[in-house]
Amino acid sequence: MSGGLILVIIVVVVLFIFTLRAVKIVHPSEKGVIERIGKFHRIADSGLAIIFPLIDSLRKIDIREQVVDVPPQGVITKDNVVVEVDAVVYYEVTDPYKYVYNIANYYIAVTKLAQTNLRNVIGDMSLDESLVSRESINSKLRLVLDEATDKWGGRVSRVELQRIEPPADVTDAMHRQMKAERDRRAMILEAEGEKRSAILKSEGAREAAIQNATGEAEAIKRVADAEKYQKLTIAEGEAQAINTVYKAIHEGNPTNDLIAIKYLEALEAISKGEANKVFIPIETSGILASLGGIGELFKESGSKKKE
Repeated sequence: MSGGLILVIIVVVVLFIFTLRAVKIVHPSEKGVIERIGKFHRIADSGLAIIFPLIDSLRKIDIREQVVDVPPQGVITKDNVVVEVDAVVYYEVTDPYKYVYNIANYYIAVTKLAQTNLRNVIGDMSLDESLVSRESINSKLRLVLDEATDKWGGRVSRVELQRIEPPADVTDAMHRQMKAERDRRAMILEAEGEKRSAILKSEGAREAAIQNATGEAEAIKRVADAEKYQKLTIAEGEAQAINTVYKAIHEGNPTNDLIAIKYLEALEAISKGEANKVFIPIETSGILASLGGIGELFKESGSKKKE
């Protein structure tokens, strides 16, 4: 093999290695920080990035959202109760230059910063406030972390409290208090239900009494109307009977003897009544004289009508 051919082979190999070292691929989820002779040169976007080997270096930065799990820690509340708190912080890199040159370890820095600010935020709240103010704590903590990490080239997008756990004795006391509150509410609801039931029962009894009284009044009215109708009917019948008898007497032109006989028959019927205790002394002369007068009266009345 000649010396020229060997030289060509060496040059090709060097060029191949140079090309491999010079051509870099930056993925869509990354940014490239290119340094030249130890000094920042430029930021490479996704795609092919050409560098000069030996004098340039490429550092890839993941720009996807990252998760920081803040370890549990004891925090003293405003009313001197120690609660166990942990959280999760979500962040993303917005400026690769600051992310590389302004902070040595972004993950540890965010973790420590989140722990410190958790103590500050919850320390200004009482236990009851901290238990019911998760959203408020998340918002306050996110604002503080986002402002502090801005100079590190990152942005805190979310902060979520995972757990706020009071001591066991406090938890037991809270459970007893909640049970007592539930029992009190149940007693109030039961009393209100009984009160409502009594009111409805009273209203039902009153309505039933009104309906019964109305029914009795209607029944009494109908009975009175029936009795009135009966009496009116009887009275009308008796009046018609009297008129008929009176007419028959005048039209028949009775004699004194006939009137006397009918009178005696009437007295006999009266005397046979069970409830009749009246004794009527009969004097023939007086009765006959009276009958004669009655007969003359009927005759005179009849003659007047004929005239």
